[in-house]
Amino acid sequence: MHPIICSIGAFNIYSYGLMLATAFIISSTLAAQEAKRQDINPEIIYNFSFILIVSGIIGARIFYVVENIGYYLRNPLEIIMLQKGGLAWFGGLILSGIACVWYLKRRKLPLYRMMDLVIPYVALGQAIGRIGCLLNGCCFGKISRFGIFFASHGHILIPTQAYSSISLLLIFIILRIMQERQHKPGEIFFIYLLLYAIKRFFIEFWRADNPNIIFGLTLFQVLSIVLFIFALIKLILIKKQPNSPTR
Repeated sequence: MHPIICSIGAFNIYSYGLMLATAFIISSTLAAQEAKRQDINPEIIYNFSFILIVSGIIGARIFYVVENIGYYLRNPLEIIMLQKGGLAWFGGLILSGIACVWYLKRRKLPLYRMMDLVIPYVALGQAIGRIGCLLNGCCFGKISRFGIFFASHGHILIPTQAYSSISLLLIFIILRIMQERQHKPGEIFFIYLLLYAIKRFFIEFWRADNPNIIFGLTLFQVLSIVLFIFALIKLILIKKQPNSPTR
C-alpha cells in the first residue's frame, strides 16, 4: 500500500516503523494514566512498557527469522531491516513474558495485577500496529475478488491486516470493560490470551503468507490452539481461587 510515508532527503519514514512508534506512545500513555488512577506510580508503567515493547520486538523478530531461516541465510543483512515488516507475535509473547516477569519480580511488584493493568493497552497497540502491516503490505491475505489491491503483490487481496486490527480493537474494548469491573488477579491477562488465540486461529484461514504444516493448519493455528487451552486452564484455576477480586 504505502510502505514509505514520506522522504526527507535520503531519509525515509516507513509506515511500519511509524505505526509501531505511534502504538507505543499511545498505549504506554493510556496505561500510565490508568496506573495513576489505581494509585500506581506511572513511571513504573513507562519503564515496564519500554521493556515490554523492546523485548517483544526482539522476540518477535527472532521467531520470524527462524521461521524463514532459508531466506535470511541468503539475505542476512535483512535480519535487521524491521522497516520491511516481519514480526511473529508468538515470539514476542515468549521473550516479553520472560523480560516482564524479571522486571516485576526485581521491583517486587504484583505480577498478575500489573499484567491486568497493561494488557488492554497491549491489545490497543497491536491494533494500531496492524495498520502499519496494512500500509506495509506484510501479513497479507489470499487473493480474492473482494478485497484491496496491493501494488507490491499485484493482486486484490483479503485485507487480513485490517480485520486483525478491528478484532484487536474489539478485544481492547472487552478488556477495558472487564478492567472497570470486579475481577480476580490474572483474569484479564488470560482472557486476552484466550481472545487473541481465537482471533489468530480464524484470521489464519484468510492469510496467504503462512503455509499449512499439519491437518491443513498453519504453525500459528497450532500454536493458537495450544495457547487457547493453556489460557482456558489458567482461567478455570483463577476462578476457583478463594482470594477476593480487585476493583
